[in-house]
Parts: sequence; C-alpha cells; structure tokens
Amino acid sequence: MDGNAIAVKTRIYTHPYVLAGLVPLVFFLVFYFYPLAGIFIRSFVPDFPSHLHIDLSFWDQVTGSQRLAHIIWFTFWQAAVSTGLTLASAFPCAFVMSHYQFKGKKFLTLCASIPFVLPAVVVAAALDASFGKNGCLGMLNIRHPLVLIFMAHVFYNFSVMLRILTSFWAGLRANIQEAAATLGAGPFQIFIHITLPLLMPAVWAASFLVFIFCFSSFGIILILGGPAYSTIEAEIYRQAAYMFNLPVASFLSLLQIGFTLVLMGLYTAFSRKAVRFAPKAGHANFKPPQKFREKAAVAGSAGFIILLCLFPLAALAGKSLVHDGQVSLIYYQAIFVNPANSIFHVPPFTAIKFSFIFAGTALIIALVTGLCAALCLNHLDRVKAKGLAAFFDPLFMLPLSTSAVTLGFGIIITLDRPPLNLRSSTLLVPLVHALVGFPFVLRAVLPALKRIPNDIREAAATLGASPGKIFRCLDLPLISGALTAGGVFAFTISMGEFGATIFTAGPRTPTIPLAIYRFLGQPGAMNYGQAMAISTLLMVVTAAGFILIEKISSNGVQQF
Repeated sequence: MDGNAIAVKTRIYTHPYVLAGLVPLVFFLVFYFYPLAGIFIRSFVPDFPSHLHIDLSFWDQVTGSQRLAHIIWFTFWQAAVSTGLTLASAFPCAFVMSHYQFKGKKFLTLCASIPFVLPAVVVAAALDASFGKNGCLGMLNIRHPLVLIFMAHVFYNFSVMLRILTSFWAGLRANIQEAAATLGAGPFQIFIHITLPLLMPAVWAASFLVFIFCFSSFGIILILGGPAYSTIEAEIYRQAAYMFNLPVASFLSLLQIGFTLVLMGLYTAFSRKAVRFAPKAGHANFKPPQKFREKAAVAGSAGFIILLCLFPLAALAGKSLVHDGQVSLIYYQAIFVNPANSIFHVPPFTAIKFSFIFAGTALIIALVTGLCAALCLNHLDRVKAKGLAAFFDPLFMLPLSTSAVTLGFGIIITLDRPPLNLRSSTLLVPLVHALVGFPFVLRAVLPALKRIPNDIREAAATLGASPGKIFRCLDLPLISGALTAGGVFAFTISMGEFGATIFTAGPRTPTIPLAIYRFLGQPGAMNYGQAMAISTLLMVVTAAGFILIEKISSNGVQQF
C-alpha cells in the first residue's frame, strides 16, 4: 500500500465522526457484550474467576427435568399460536387499509399502533380489567390464563403485523393492477397468483418479528400466566430470583439468546427479500369504498380495530375511576399516601418519581450514544467504507434481539465487583434502559442523516468549516426532528421497561411497572384499584409519547 492510500485511510478513520463511534462501541462492550459473556461463563464455569474448571453438573438438572422440557416446548408453542392468531386478525384489516381511503383512517392507524408502545404490564392490566374476574366483560367468563395470554399477545402485536403488511401491500398494488388489466385476470386470480406470492416475504418477515416478541414475552406471561404457564423468559427469572440457581438460569439465558438470534436472522432475511420486491407505498392509489361489500369491509375492520385496541384501554381507565360502583378518584389519591399496611417501603408515588428520573437519564445516555453511532455509520457509508458500516449497523441493533430479562440478569451477575461494581448503584437502571432504547434512537437519526446531501457538507468544508462547525450548524438542525423522535421513543421505552428492571431496580427505587406488578400480586380492592390507576397514568404517558413521535416524523415510526 503506497503512502497516499495510507494517508487517505488515516483521514477516514481519524475523522471526528468515526471517532464518535467509539462512544457507543465502548458502551456496548461494557453493558452488552461483557454481561452476555458473563452468562456464557457462568453456564459452564460457575466458580469463575476463583476456579477455571468447566462444571457441567447442572446438565442433569436440565436434561432430567420434564418441567424444563415442557417450558421450552410451551415457549415455542404459545409463540406460534399467538403469531398465527395475530396474522389472522391483521391480514383482513391490512387489506382494507392498503386498498381504501376513508374518513378516520389515520385515527384507526393511531389506535392500532398505541398498544405496541404500551408496557407489557399495562397490557396485562388492561386485559385483566376487560376480561378478568372483576373485568368489564367478566360475564364472558374468559378466565383461562392461556386464553388471556393469546389475547394479550394479539392485542400487543397487532400493530406490528398491520403496519408491515399494509406498507408492502399498498406498494404492490400499483404494478399488480396494471399487469392484471393487461392479462385479463380476475380479482381472485390476481390475489392467488400475483399478490400472495409477492406478499409472502412480508408475511414471513412480520410473522418472525411477532414470533420473537411472543417468544420473549415476560410481563404478560408473568402476570396473566402464573407458574403453570411459564416460558423460558419467566423461568430465567424464577431460577435466578427465587431458586438462586445461577447455572441453570445462565444456561436458559444462553438458550434464549441462541434461539432469538436465529429468529432475528430469519426476520432480517425475509425483510430484505420483501424490500426487493415492494415499490414505495406512496405509488398506490387508494380508492373510496363504493360497493356494499367494500363499505362493509371498511366498517368491519374499523369496528374490529376499535374493539381490539381501544376497548381494553378504555376498560383500564374506567376501572381506575370506579370505587364501590361510583365514580371516584380514591385510587389516584391513594397513590400519594403510604398507609401503615402498605406493601411498599416507599409511597407508590415514589415509583412515578423514580420512573421519570430514570427515563430522563436514559434519554440523555441513549441520545448521546445513538447520535454518535449514527454519525459514525453515516460517515463510513459516505466515504465508501461500506464493509465497516455493514458490520457495525446490525451490531448496534443487537439489543432488539436480546431478551430484556437475559440482559438484566447478565448485568447483575457481572457488574458486581470492582472496577464495575454497579449492582447497588441507582445509575444501573437508566444504563440498562438506555441500552434498550439506543437502537430506536439510531434507527430514527440515521435515515435523517442519510437524507442530507453530501454536496452541502463538501461545500461547507471547502469554505473552511471544521467538522464540529458542520455538525453544529448543518447536521444538527436538519436532524433535530428525528433526534427528538428517537429521544421520545427512548423515554417512553424506559418508562415502561419491566424485564430488565425487575433485576436491576432496588427495593427503595421502584419504577411504575414494578409498582403495577406488585399491586396486581396483592389481594384487596384498593391494591387492584391502585394498579389500574398507575397503569392508566403510564398508558397516558406512553400514548402521548407515541402521538408526539407521529407528529414529529412525517414518515411515522420506523419499522424494525
């Protein structure tokens, strides 16, 4: 390699934007890869670092346990059934949303999207308020935990399936109609021989993504399922928190990571295949429903979306406002007091305070690391270092494919000794929350950076502007909207994070999801009412955050 080539590469890799990538890289090494490596080590070297011998004595507990075999089978089985039910529910609605333009369409899209950004504990509380023992529709006698789990998973993942299918289906329609008119094919033939084959990559991509969410479901399983319907995720928590069996918990975490990475790989493969076949949705011409069957389809889809997505939330809010058959604010007032027989060491309102403190701190960390990662990846892509960009881009998205419970467990068993003894630190919770919210900031900011023409930067550099001044005066103003959207997403995710928080939060620093979980686990009308009240407050915060993101981003929330 000659001197000029070395000089060019040196300029590329010492550029401030590339060096900014060291911030998220170090963050990932310490708080993601190191904890996951700790899980791997604890699985096979439980006495590390005092003894470095491999111990497989736990293997008999795993292979000889019918209960663990049942849990692993049930985890796959319930995820498959939940995915199938979600697809069956969303597919007809996706047809309507991708073909017709009608009043209230944006409102329905918003209604369908809100459940996905809600914390799992709020979803469980909403289903309990609707169909539980004291629910609004308790007369339907839907008491079986498995049925409630399936309903919660459909409620929670419906928007993911609907958005992906609608986006690809709307994009396919423009070319399909023209080809069908030329060939003289009927509507049924168009669907079977043209639409469905082209749509299948999107169907598989959406199905694998929903399967991942159902496979790693924790809060819903823990609250609605109980010990009789445990999954790998819930069993990791049980083995670690109640039985103190770290080797078995570590092995299950390793198993969970392996399965999830395979599933994420399948999702990515089908997603890329779908993108190659789908034109932009904006090319589709939506038509108003005119025939009776078209109007019936629109009305049926609208009614189904409202019933599925809004009724449980309305039932949740209603339960928080009714005491002894009368409208009352007693449950909200009780949040601010700490009676002698309280189940908390601190007043319930303290959980709200800590949630906002943790979310604000996580927001700052996620914004800094996410912005640095986006600047680095965008610069590498612009200077034709696409190999490095292609390597680090999926690397930074790994938290999306990692169980929050596994992540929290790994952090607890690794960051417990100097120089990283953070187990008792209040900073541990926002650090974990920032790690979970980081990919959303990256995915919001990176496309905005890519849309900035490189000619503008080159012109500014020619006029003598330094990289720092280009960032302050050019890049930052142009990506401020995307940065705000990513920050709001990180904030709302932190407010509702449950899986990792249950490991990392101390008894005197609870968060709102932990407060809801503890209230739901205690008998008494007052505890149940307070759970509904706090769930309603959290629902309002997360829904408001999502609405703000929709207003900020002209393209809506990024699809992952």
